[in-house]
Amino acid sequence: MLEIQDFFAACVGAWKTERTYHYPLHNEVERSYTEFNVSALTVAEKQRISSDFLPAGSMSATVEIDDFPGFRIGFSTVSEKGERVAMNLKAIFVPDRAIVAPQLLPTDPLAPAMPLTAEILDSTEVIRGLYLRDEGYSETGAITGRFTYLPSRQTLELVTYYSRSVAVDQLRLISPTTRLRTIVTYQRPQPGEVPTVVNLVGFGLEQKS
Repeated sequence: MLEIQDFFAACVGAWKTERTYHYPLHNEVERSYTEFNVSALTVAEKQRISSDFLPAGSMSATVEIDDFPGFRIGFSTVSEKGERVAMNLKAIFVPDRAIVAPQLLPTDPLAPAMPLTAEILDSTEVIRGLYLRDEGYSETGAITGRFTYLPSRQTLELVTYYSRSVAVDQLRLISPTTRLRTIVTYQRPQPGEVPTVVNLVGFGLEQKS
């Protein structure tokens, strides 16, 4: 079992992944290959990202920003059709325990309900928080999501609400150099409704170089 800081420390490095994507609405299957590099952010970079998202007074004054996991992620993907996509982004993970004034955080009144696949019962081991990225995957611009980490499963799950979709991304570390990756993307439903229409399901085996 890995504590959250150990899990994120294991994520640093160069990774390669083979993925298969299923598009149920179109009855299509696509494969891709990705190489990506993950490095830790500096304290200054973490502070810059957190200040862009979190208003003054919302975080505990006793919390050190350096305690939050933060990464610089660069990746390049090529599909079986020869299409190439490359991106660089930065992200930090802020546990809920660090937020002392949640009423100050910006909220989306039109957000749908949490997908059932991302529902996790409360327990003493579950760590929840905000997932802050300076760039989204399917849409450009800064993105705020939610994360949960289960130490006993060594599994990190990310839920992101885009303007047209809801993404549930799960990473499970099964050895120091091997992760399982699943990605489920739903059509974004009406406010308050549970996402049920699946646009994409992706599976991947990620191995550290």
